[in-house]
Amino acid sequence: MTALTRVLGDITEQHVDVVVNAANSSLLGGGGVDGAIHRRGGPDILAECRALRASHYGGGLATGEAVATTAGRLPARWVVHTVGPVHSAGEDRSDLLASCYRSSLRVARELGATTVAFPAVSTGVYGWPLDDGARIAVRTVREETADGAFREVRFVLFDERALAAFAAELPDVT
Repeated sequence: MTALTRVLGDITEQHVDVVVNAANSSLLGGGGVDGAIHRRGGPDILAECRALRASHYGGGLATGEAVATTAGRLPARWVVHTVGPVHSAGEDRSDLLASCYRSSLRVARELGATTVAFPAVSTGVYGWPLDDGARIAVRTVREETADGAFREVRFVLFDERALAAFAAELPDVT
């Protein structure tokens, strides 16, 4: 059975097989989680992202999709980059947010990973409401890990507000 956990912390400090990056479609770094992963992970991540752009993802990575690179200097083995949707009050994009988690776990499985750390995808600058983002994340990860293929999936939350939103969805874990 896969353990689902939540922690307050810095995703760039997680000792796991896969760290999931809330990337932008360019794969070339940005702000928030994406910028932190690129800065701490170093130039090898950017080099692999550039190679992906030059080969398979010339137009960028589509929203809801995921792709892996080295983790560079991070204490993880790989970074799985996923592009979350920008929240819209006028259009239900929750399927795209769920797809970020599903696609990331599919890529992690293909890599042979057993431990994965997720940020709260799309809940920062992309404006997704934290409570809804936590609900979608936890529900999707529970569905996708029911087979027990992973030892642990950890939600790494940057602040107390995000931790509280995930605690409401995962009340019996730490």
